[in-house]
Amino acid sequence: MASPQLLVRRPEAPTTDSWSPAGWRTLPITQQPTWPDRDELDAVADYLSGLPALTGVEEIRRLREELALASAGKAFVLQAGDCAEPLGMAATASARAKHRAITSLGERLTRELHRPTIGLGRLGGQFAKPRSEPFEAVDGQLLPVFRGLMVNEPEGTALARQPDPYRLLSCYYTARQVVAELAQAGGGVWTSHEVLILEYEQALTRLDEVTGEWFLRSTHLPWVGDRTRGVDDAHLNFLAGLGNPVAVKVGPSATVDDVLRICALLDPHRRPGRLTLISRMGQQRIADHLPPLVRAVVDAGHPVAWMSDAMHGNTVRGAGGVKTRHLDAIVGELTTFVEVLRGHGLEPAGLHLEIAADDVTECVGASVTDESQLGRNYRSLCDPRLNNEQADAVVDALVAAMHR
Repeated sequence: MASPQLLVRRPEAPTTDSWSPAGWRTLPITQQPTWPDRDELDAVADYLSGLPALTGVEEIRRLREELALASAGKAFVLQAGDCAEPLGMAATASARAKHRAITSLGERLTRELHRPTIGLGRLGGQFAKPRSEPFEAVDGQLLPVFRGLMVNEPEGTALARQPDPYRLLSCYYTARQVVAELAQAGGGVWTSHEVLILEYEQALTRLDEVTGEWFLRSTHLPWVGDRTRGVDDAHLNFLAGLGNPVAVKVGPSATVDDVLRICALLDPHRRPGRLTLISRMGQQRIADHLPPLVRAVVDAGHPVAWMSDAMHGNTVRGAGGVKTRHLDAIVGELTTFVEVLRGHGLEPAGLHLEIAADDVTECVGASVTDESQLGRNYRSLCDPRLNNEQADAVVDALVAAMHR
């Protein structure tokens, strides 16, 4: 990749309280690549900090207001898109397809649930991935794991797997193209992505001079995954000072104390629309693990929006060791999620999916009748996504569960 002209590091902008965009650097941090040259990474991040923001403050505030409606049962969120976004023209073509899919599914949900649907794309920044192991064996060679195109390449060679800080710039320019593509497609879909490489996110965090609030302007809704949700760690504390609405994924290892501490850190003032919790338990665990968490958050008075990610807790190794997900497990978890929320007097606020917006064969169910068909059209950079027919089936199951 071509190197930009690197700038001398500028001092941090003044802060209005004890939080600053760089404060995460003093805290423990997990799921990070081993960058070959930290000075080079910081220089790239400094260059990024001088580039235009990707989202507007007023847009972010409007989304926060809409998410407040979802937390009150007056709207519904459909968050969907790629597991890991491609770069360049492939990303803009993918964004067009995702926009069509999210809009179409959202219109169905609006009709069936009799409430407006808020469309959120895993788009314009979904370039970095947490992984269960830092290394993997490829053809007898131990290599760093693929962590998304913000970090390295998926090809199984030592050169491809070496983290490259200049990839942050490629991701920024691709994200800018995706945001423009979504606007040209008619808008109506907000951007969201997992916050993982904090050098990138810090560079795109900007101070609103009018209100004194800091906003992450790489996206509208940043979220932290289940692997990086430590309350004393860097990722959650980075979210804590932002004016954006924020989300956290909560898996089966989360305790009541964990979740209450997350709420206290990210939603200390109990503001509707500020915090979304995304349940990703797995079909076999949700009935036992989710109810005490929901009950504790209700009792503590936090008006969070509860969403279901019924995909990530149901990932298995299929034929030949390829990762897949079974539609019946996804539907089973989603149905239980609705029952648990309703049992605590709450309305489910949303659905979080990984979709291809294309006829891929990465998950089993509907048109993909068994695992032997997975190799027919498996194109994901990382995790398996639903094809169009499977996404329709999940939405059908959600509607049926909501009408019970």
